[in-house]
Amino acid sequence: MLYILLFLLSFAFTYLIKNYALKKSLVAHVNERSSHTTPTPHGGGIAIAFTWFIGISYLYFYDEITVSLYFALMAGILLSFVSYLDDLYELSPKIRLLTQALVAFMALYFLSGFERIDFYFFSIENQIFTNIFAFFMILWFINLYNFLDGIDGYAGCEAIFLALAAFILFGDAHFLVLASAALGFLVWNWHRAKIFMGDVGSTLLGYNVAVFTLYYANEQSANLWIWIILFGLFWFDATLTLYRRYKNKEKLSQAHKKHAYQRLVQSGWAHDKVVLYSIAINCVLFALVYFIPYLGAAFIAALGVLYMCIKYVDRKKGFA
Repeated sequence: MLYILLFLLSFAFTYLIKNYALKKSLVAHVNERSSHTTPTPHGGGIAIAFTWFIGISYLYFYDEITVSLYFALMAGILLSFVSYLDDLYELSPKIRLLTQALVAFMALYFLSGFERIDFYFFSIENQIFTNIFAFFMILWFINLYNFLDGIDGYAGCEAIFLALAAFILFGDAHFLVLASAALGFLVWNWHRAKIFMGDVGSTLLGYNVAVFTLYYANEQSANLWIWIILFGLFWFDATLTLYRRYKNKEKLSQAHKKHAYQRLVQSGWAHDKVVLYSIAINCVLFALVYFIPYLGAAFIAALGVLYMCIKYVDRKKGFA
């Protein structure tokens, strides 16, 4: 019953935000990075954030989420607030980065740091190195999720996939809270979108994924690789695109439309077709985690799958 109520809350709140944004002309205009062709209301991620924080607070009140994880996730309120201001007023990159750095420090504080990186053949337990790695991983996950929020339904479906996959693997109620919050928004964001998520939603989702990765890796070091595989569709595309642009000597801060999902849209695919294929790829990644007992082998197989996907996209629309 809780998750139905949270879904309805997210659904209704997104509707209200959409109508308010239209009334106040708070719309995302078409620019060089856009994959949409008409101005559309944005900021729908507020509904995800609002529902999410209410949901996990309910779990905290009834002792269904650990204290450390709860407070690490609640630090995302600051990120959501500043990201929403950025949606409205386009804050300077320094303010955004400082906010992201602060919530990364807060996450590591509440999680008592990041303990260990296990590479199977050797492990790194030096707390200086592991926490520096964790800090930059949080920053990268926040930003790459924002980069990959560019077509209807894509970021929302990724959140729902990660939540449901993690619930199957770990069984914790907070994943169903996340799925409910994202699904209520997704109804309005499916192609053609009536409202966009905005930075307020995408940065929070990226932050949540980073916190989950660190929290469950601290419980069992092998869990790090589970999250890396499950989140592979997003981080692989974002990281490879950044590397390719660097090799091309492009200005990395400049807006672009070179991510794999954007190039598929440019090749003629509809937004919903791209999203449906991404769901299929995610199901393959989940199967690798679920059925292959050795996560090292699953990770290598996942890299192979993701590389083949990128090569397919390259054939459809070259990386220029």
